[in-house]
Amino acid sequence: MKIEVAVSQDIPSLCDLLESLFTQEAEFKCDRDAQIRGLNFVIKNDHVGDILVVREGDHIIAMVNILYTVSTALGARVGIIEDMVVSSVDRGSGVGSKLLERALEFAKDKGCQRLTLLTDHDNEGAHRFYQKHGFSLSTMVAFRKSLDE
Repeated sequence: MKIEVAVSQDIPSLCDLLESLFTQEAEFKCDRDAQIRGLNFVIKNDHVGDILVVREGDHIIAMVNILYTVSTALGARVGIIEDMVVSSVDRGSGVGSKLLERALEFAKDKGCQRLTLLTDHDNEGAHRFYQKHGFSLSTMVAFRKSLDE
């Protein structure tokens, strides 16, 4: 098992993982063309973010997307964890924990002073997983507005 930064050739496998993730999330639908555009944008623009993948032989079995922004409260770079997903057959094996631990180190090395993530409010398994890794429930509430209407 290797954890490394994704490259453009990984996009089809990443789309497969995202399809699995988006079937679990209430707010998102799988749109392969949109996912390809988004993944390309992150992979080709280091300042936007990085995608870490877990490779088992020739297969990608997990991914996490770290997007970068700036916190005016901290006066520093921070990250947003997007799209953390492990293939269904590899869940419960410790792969997700290893990937998240590496992502935390990676983000710190990239100068991030905080990481934020969102999960579905009723995904108690994800809540326990992230709390086990030192994340705490924020008092902030997420609001969204689509701008393509």
